[in-house]
Amino acid sequence: MIGASISRWTMTYFATSLAWLFVALSLMVAGIGYPAADVASPDTLVLVHTVCIGWLSLAVCGALFQFVPVLVAKPLFYEKWALPALALLSGGLVALLAGFLSLGGRVPPALWLLPLGAVLLVAGFVLVVVDLGLTAWLRPTGPARFVLVGLASLCATAAIGLVFAFALAGWAGSTGNSILASGVPLHAVAGLGGWLTLTAMGVSYRLLAMFMLSPDVDDRQSRMTLAAGAFAIAVTVAGGALAIGFGSGLSVALSVAAVLGLVSAALYGRDIAGIFRNRKRRQLELNMRMATLSFASLAGTALLGLALAATDAFSSHVGAFAFLAVFGWLSGLVLAKLYKIVAFLTWLETYGPVMGRAATPRVQDLVAEGRATKWFVTYYVGVWAGTATMLLGEPIAFRVAAAAMAVGVVGIVREIVRIRRLADVANSLRLPGGAVAPHLLYAKS
Repeated sequence: MIGASISRWTMTYFATSLAWLFVALSLMVAGIGYPAADVASPDTLVLVHTVCIGWLSLAVCGALFQFVPVLVAKPLFYEKWALPALALLSGGLVALLAGFLSLGGRVPPALWLLPLGAVLLVAGFVLVVVDLGLTAWLRPTGPARFVLVGLASLCATAAIGLVFAFALAGWAGSTGNSILASGVPLHAVAGLGGWLTLTAMGVSYRLLAMFMLSPDVDDRQSRMTLAAGAFAIAVTVAGGALAIGFGSGLSVALSVAAVLGLVSAALYGRDIAGIFRNRKRRQLELNMRMATLSFASLAGTALLGLALAATDAFSSHVGAFAFLAVFGWLSGLVLAKLYKIVAFLTWLETYGPVMGRAATPRVQDLVAEGRATKWFVTYYVGVWAGTATMLLGEPIAFRVAAAAMAVGVVGIVREIVRIRRLADVANSLRLPGGAVAPHLLYAKS
């Protein structure tokens, strides 16, 4: 990536997403949403959408604006759409959350905020999908194919969510109400399984190989992994839609999708093991060590799902299953990669222009891994403890675990800010002649 252009607004996306993550953790510590409230309550809807849109989706979008051009070796279709998309997504999320609060009676009645928020979110995601999709479409290399399927899943997620918002506001008629009554699993699987998980898989292939100096995963292997995951999403969305249309249950479609999802996860594990096994960089950096904990959480999520299904307890503990998937697997991986990506992009922005003309630090000189390790460990311990407290039905203990997660996240964010401030770089190398200190929230043009 030496000499590659840097996305101007990626850091802005990251900063906004981390702010939303802190909001979500604060809600959990305060006892708002599941497990303190019902899994389908308005408070839980506030929490879920804060995490899935505000935290994960914005972080993934920010990473994609930087790395999709790298995946396909061509410029972003239209860089100037990134900031308007962020504004639409942020405004839409605020309106949607206010609508949920209105639905739960926490603010005065204003259900029209739900359709407004959904429309703004759809508009923002349309800009993201068109920009990234047109960038990747003409050269769909291995990891880029995952991104394209993820973007297609995002379209399905947004479309279903739009119907839900209009139905909750009373504007969708009987058809919309039928979709609202039965379509929540389709919305969740398309969003978590398709958009977030498949996209994270694809980007992780390239990032892990790049940062560990490992050969790329064999294209045939990654195609098999993607095919299993894509079929799982297709069966869920298309099969589920047909089932709702004909008035039958979703059990068959969801069961087939679950099997395909497990196959995809197993194949992904095989691919990742190969990257680690074939790496040239034998000493793992902190972001890689912490990524292994997210992969362990993914395996734990699969095992937990199998155990709950075998004991006929999945529906009663679906919250614990989703929590481990969202915070152990997805959020853990995103936090670990953000730590490295911010350091990498900060190095490129600050020292890339003067490389070869002045002495510059290494990327690793921008970070203090010994100090950061304890914050990541605190976060993961909090996640695993939170999953256990959910399974045991201990909401007070869960709030303590969420507080530990919040402490870990605050520590990680502090380390990321220090990276952008070049705070851990030796003074003799901090700003050689011609180098300019980066801005905290965006890349300078």
